[in-house]
Amino acid sequence: MSMWRVYLSGEIHTDWRERIVDGVKALDLPVEFSAPVTDHSASDDCGAVILGGEDKKFWYDHKGAKVNAIRTRTLIEKADIVVVRFGDQYKQWNAAFDAGYASALGKSLIVVHDPSLTHPLKEVDGAALAVAETSEQVAEILKYVILGQLDR
Repeated sequence: MSMWRVYLSGEIHTDWRERIVDGVKALDLPVEFSAPVTDHSASDDCGAVILGGEDKKFWYDHKGAKVNAIRTRTLIEKADIVVVRFGDQYKQWNAAFDAGYASALGKSLIVVHDPSLTHPLKEVDGAALAVAETSEQVAEILKYVILGQLDR
């Protein structure tokens, strides 16, 4: 069985990624995971630290976003499936961008969020092939699409 590549995008303040990875490991599925840099300060500061500081916040953030985009674009392009998680605490504009980019590339997209976000994410949900509420549901979706097995 071939290896499936799954990119995990979205909020960085909860353990949702680890729960998917643990669920997939428990199911012994052939999945290789990738993700953006989840160290918030490293992600924010990478451009200025590597390429030189900026006095204006716009250019500071601009440099960081572009350096991060090298990783994000490359890994999304290589992915078979892109999972994007939206949390309640912060607006994840970058996650919405990742979902749109993945959709534009024709990637299989799974979106994860609380039901309270259904209305604000209706366009993102409309592009997704599945909308889940939990990491455990994502692991079960992966089991089904990879193995073709459904536990009833």
